[in-house]
Amino acid sequence: MIRFITQLLSLGAIVCALLVASIGAAIVDGSKSARPDDCQIGTYRFPNGEIVDIARSEGDTFRWRKFDGTTGVLQKKRDGLWTSALGWTNRPDGHTASFTGCATGEIEFDGKKARRIPFDVTETVFEGRDGIKLAGRLVLPKGDNAVPIVVFVHGAERESARDSYALQRLLPAEDIGAFVYDKRGTGGSEGTYTQDFETLADDAVAAMRKARRIAGRRCARIGYQGGSQGGWVAPLAATRAPVDFVIVSFGLAVSVVDEDQQEVALEMRLKGHSQKEISKALEVASAAEAVFESGFTKGFERFDAVRAKYRNEPWYKDVHGNYTHFILPYTAAEAREKFKDSLPGTPFRYDPMPTLRAVEAPQLWVLGEDDLEAPSAETSRRLKTLIAEGKPITLALFPRAEHGMTEYEIASDGERVSTRYAPGYFIMMRDFARNGQLSGAYGSSAVVKPKVDPLDRHSE
Repeated sequence: MIRFITQLLSLGAIVCALLVASIGAAIVDGSKSARPDDCQIGTYRFPNGEIVDIARSEGDTFRWRKFDGTTGVLQKKRDGLWTSALGWTNRPDGHTASFTGCATGEIEFDGKKARRIPFDVTETVFEGRDGIKLAGRLVLPKGDNAVPIVVFVHGAERESARDSYALQRLLPAEDIGAFVYDKRGTGGSEGTYTQDFETLADDAVAAMRKARRIAGRRCARIGYQGGSQGGWVAPLAATRAPVDFVIVSFGLAVSVVDEDQQEVALEMRLKGHSQKEISKALEVASAAEAVFESGFTKGFERFDAVRAKYRNEPWYKDVHGNYTHFILPYTAAEAREKFKDSLPGTPFRYDPMPTLRAVEAPQLWVLGEDDLEAPSAETSRRLKTLIAEGKPITLALFPRAEHGMTEYEIASDGERVSTRYAPGYFIMMRDFARNGQLSGAYGSSAVVKPKVDPLDRHSE
């Protein structure tokens, strides 16, 4: 879920695999591309109305996405032809693309021509908490019509959201405005990177207010979409200034410490360990969590004692968790030096439940049933409790989906490899942004709706 430290360690391969939460890649249109040859980047519409987004990926590759959740990576082959690999698998999927006309706003995908969709784009700078200047961008569909606007609230990533969120194009292509900004200490924004939810919530409120001011009459309604860590921040921001909706994707209704505990238990269970062994693993995790929580200032004596007690047991090698596993191989001195600044400002014991009860706007929670990084079982149970209490929360649980709302297959090495986004996920967010409720079916998701219709609640 958080994976705070992967960015700190610059573990490129791991970060690329995990940051599906950001829905990857690049710039609003080809005219603002990061490289001179990036005229490919943009969202394109086929004559039948279908869209495909092209975004910069690793190295010299591009990632394509469709609104139905299908996706792949394009690699250049010959005579200007690009061939695709399924999802993140490196396995050919039969799709092809040609970008020979992209400078004029046209591409071919699977032999069919598509035109780049123009947007109304406003680059801006606004002040976050304590006057820190943050870089933002408002992307609206062309025209004068009033539209809903989604303000993206970051996960734990440290790269520029303006450079890496494809939803800033995908949603405007579906007549939903988007406001994306670089969180403090990243991209074009000032300040120091932090995991402090209070600070990040104030920044999100400032972003929402800036988006509303720029859009003016074109703002029909406005709300947040927070993925991963943003699932703690977006509801908190919604208690500080009125918004029309909150969307949480693969977030948690438990604390940061609980997240690590739940991940350790789930992973151990999936590897076939007994409850007794799981309890021992959780003892190790608890000692590690205390070290992190102290800012690496204390707790090492207990941690060393627990490690010495269990390190030779067969199950020990399978202890992982969200951040416990990072310090298991290191001595106290090594861990203190390597990780002391890894989780700046993290509120490890933050309980999100009072905040979720206080949010008046309709909330949509979209969770993956097979999420290892943000185990969804307890969060689902808590959200159902809030729904039973009459809170305006809609819960959507996607089977066979993991963190980032991607479906996956098991590779030969036993690791998961994502194949696509869950069918219905993008459509669900679009529909909720429009009116704060869902209708019909969204892929194979199981949806639990609020006891009181959100629209009825707002008319009271």
